Amino acid sequence: MANITGKEDMYREATARGRIRLKKSTISAITDRRVPKGDVLTVSKVAAVIAVKRTPDLIPACHVIPITHVEVDYEVDTDSVAATCTVVSTSKTGVEMEALTGACVALLTIWDMTKELEKDRRGQYPTTSIEGIKVLKKVKGS
Repeated sequence: MANITGKEDMYREATARGRIRLKKSTISAITDRRVPKGDVLTVSKVAAVIAVKRTPDLIPACHVIPITHVEVDYEVDTDSVAATCTVVSTSKTGVEMEALTGACVALLTIWDMTKELEKDRRGQYPTTSIEGIKVLKKVKGS
C-alpha cells in the first residue's frame, strides 16, 4: 500500500465507463421492465454504489477514503447498455479504482439479472460480453 501520510486532502473525482452487449430481446425486456429478477437498472445502480463504498475490501492496496458522492448513469442502445460511474471524494488519494469498481459491478449486476434471458439452449452466453471498461476522466484539485 502506498504511503499517503504526507499528502494533503483535496478534491478528487473520477469517471469510469463500460458496456455490456446483450440480445435485442433482453434490451427490450430491460426497458419494458419485464426482467423476472426486477428493475435491472435500479438494482444495478444500488449495487454500483455499494461496490464503490466497498472497494478497499475488494482490492487490497486501495485506501479507505471518504466517498462524498457517487453517480451512476446508463445509456441503453439497441444491443447494449453502457454504465458510467462517477465518484467524488476529498482525500489524499484518487478515486479511479472506486469508479472502475462501480462501473464493473453495475455491469456484472446487469449480467446476473438478465442471464436467464441471455443463455442459449446449452446454457452458454454466445453474445453476452462486458467490454471497454476504462477511466474516462480524472480530476485532482478544484
